[in-house]
Amino acid sequence: MNEKYKDLFSPLTLPNGVELKNRLVIAPMTHYSSNPDGTVTEDELRYYARRSGGVSAVITACTYVIQNGKGFFYHFGADRDELIPSLRKVATAIKEQGAKAILQIYHGGRQSPPDLVPNGDIVSASAIPAERPGAKTPRALTETEIEEIIDAFGEATRRAIEAGYDGVEVHGANGYLVQQFFSPHSNRREDRFGGSLERRMAFPLAIIDKINSVVAAHAKSPFIVGYRFSPEEAETPGITMVDTLKFVDVLADQGLDYLHVSLGDFFSTPRVGVDDLTKTRVEYLLETIDNRVPLIGVGSIQTADDARKALDTGVALLAIGRGIIVDPDWVQKIQEGRENEIITKINRNNQKELVIPDGLWHKIMNVPGWFPVE
Repeated sequence: MNEKYKDLFSPLTLPNGVELKNRLVIAPMTHYSSNPDGTVTEDELRYYARRSGGVSAVITACTYVIQNGKGFFYHFGADRDELIPSLRKVATAIKEQGAKAILQIYHGGRQSPPDLVPNGDIVSASAIPAERPGAKTPRALTETEIEEIIDAFGEATRRAIEAGYDGVEVHGANGYLVQQFFSPHSNRREDRFGGSLERRMAFPLAIIDKINSVVAAHAKSPFIVGYRFSPEEAETPGITMVDTLKFVDVLADQGLDYLHVSLGDFFSTPRVGVDDLTKTRVEYLLETIDNRVPLIGVGSIQTADDARKALDTGVALLAIGRGIIVDPDWVQKIQEGRENEIITKINRNNQKELVIPDGLWHKIMNVPGWFPVE
């Protein structure tokens, strides 16, 4: 191994005592290839197994915790006990390669396609549609329904424990329901779940509390609990960097094992609202967290030098998404001193060699600019 990359392979002990063998994890990436009933396919299992050998942990694609939480077609579920055997297959495929398996859990909220949810009844914090063409107006959840969804996150966590996962990650990013409750755009409520910035934190904090109680009751060994968030929104009014820093300051004291910022570019800077718009979002987050909880950074890390530069900021872990889809041996090549052999563009003829399921392959080939394709 090249000496300058050795820190990427130093172990990290999480707050709950679980040791990760290195600083590289697989980012949650949807693969659009599950069965309609929410079970995983053999193609997905092969996809995970092929990519889990070098990283310390794999954060799975998001799994819905309740039927009206499906955010898109062909992803796997964690909403009922009948899916535990399916969930176990994914955990086993990952863990057999030596990585920790972390199940990402979520609810789509107003992002859910009406065709996917019971009676087409899409729900959110408030009856405010997303700012995108053709967006449907959701129905505002009642307080009783909110409590049911909080419980559903707890039940999904119990299923993850029973299925052999090493942890769960709450998907509070990318415009899904948990983020919708924190956002002043989608949350116009005037009850205990909305209004002030502090009350907009109530729903995600209640989910964390529920998960922590389930872990305490059911896990027989230390179980990882993480939280993913998006730092800003384009909508007006929307989540600002200042809002997020206040939220992160609270999240850092919730007994979590890590926070995970969702970024398209690791070194991106805030849009508005902070004093210095030249400082990166990651720099602001690290200052606020102040070593209270590990931070996972992500976003366009394609080469070994990208990873080295990102780790130098002080983040504890790096999540690799597209890079490890393009080259499943990304981590091993750095570890073996072959970083110059990392492949950075997908060859249109290499789907089988790359072990990429049909659904994900179709998206890669048909969404311009998402992946570098040659």
